[in-house]
Amino acid sequence: METVRVAIDLPVGIFSALREDPHRFVAEMRLTAAVKWYEMGLLSQAKAAEVAGLSRSEFLTALARFRVSPFQYSADEIIAEVGSA
Repeated sequence: METVRVAIDLPVGIFSALREDPHRFVAEMRLTAAVKWYEMGLLSQAKAAEVAGLSRSEFLTALARFRVSPFQYSADEIIAEVGSA
């Protein structure tokens, strides 16, 4: 997998305020972005897991932590889909 390095300047105090070391903070930031992009429908589960640096099953567990549904379809969309089959 090819990667691109992105640098972000943050105040040093952010790490103590969030009680995270820089390495853990970056991992949490990646996960949070991946979950949000998945929730918005911008990324598939597989791509979001890749962004977060997790396996797909680990990403599904993380979705539960963020209270985000693993399903990208609403109940109405599923009912309409089943009804048209």
